[in-house]
Amino acid sequence: MSLTSNPELPSDPAEADTTPCVLVFNANDPSGAAGLAADIGAIASVGAHALPILTGAYTRDTAEILDHYRLDEDAVSEQARTILEDVTAQVIKVGFVGSAEILSVISAIASDYADVPLIAYMPDLSWWDEVQIDLYLDAFRDLLLPQTTVLVGNHSTLCRWLLPDWSSGKNPGPREIARAANALGVPYTLVTGISLPDQSIENVLATPQTVLYTGRFERFDANFSGAGDTLSAALAALLATGSDLSEAVEEALGYLDKCLDAGFRPGMGHVLPNRLFWAQPDTEEDPAVDSLPAGSPFDFPAYDTKH
Repeated sequence: MSLTSNPELPSDPAEADTTPCVLVFNANDPSGAAGLAADIGAIASVGAHALPILTGAYTRDTAEILDHYRLDEDAVSEQARTILEDVTAQVIKVGFVGSAEILSVISAIASDYADVPLIAYMPDLSWWDEVQIDLYLDAFRDLLLPQTTVLVGNHSTLCRWLLPDWSSGKNPGPREIARAANALGVPYTLVTGISLPDQSIENVLATPQTVLYTGRFERFDANFSGAGDTLSAALAALLATGSDLSEAVEEALGYLDKCLDAGFRPGMGHVLPNRLFWAQPDTEEDPAVDSLPAGSPFDFPAYDTKH
């Protein structure tokens, strides 16, 4: 019997599973810190399904990125367009894709699916060749930002990129960054990693007119890799499940905070976010467990960021 004649398979797309899907463009990271590994883990953790589109691969360990190899742009286009003909994506998430040519492919796809929100994450590219950085940032600005719904990035990264001629003695705030992004077509900007005097970190969702959400967290005494991809992927998944933008940002930041709090160091380099912290066994002994009769069912602990 062929698959198409299997009576258990839905013939009407309306009968298919309604689990929300996120189309993700990113590179493979063999350390599992960032890239598609971060996207898939975070998206699954908050209740959505990832449609991962491979754009290239890093050569890296847990300490540093050594190189990047991009995929041919036609291969990226075929991956994305083939799955989109079969599966409906509620949100598109774009990480580091490696070249202006691939950005052009993604821009064309986003244009064809203009009603799908696009979450764009801009990582720190200081490890890369300076000429390549300039070409990539120019293409991202011209091709992708006009189609971006929410831009996510670290405060210092976005300042250097969007406000290179800033001359004030005071660092630009989230609204100044949001204003610069809005001039390029971005309605919402999530600025992360704003250092505060009390050794805490502030993260702000802003538009040119107002601040929509502010979250303040204690600074961790560790160097992490993969926080930005984790946050932006979680945000994309929460939006795909139908959450309001401000609520999705709040929950995504709370999820990231717990990932970092449970972070682990698998190698000799940086600490990685534990995106499956909610699935780890509780190491603290629960005295009530000993009193349970043999074979009794018990409830797993609830986690407010796990759907």
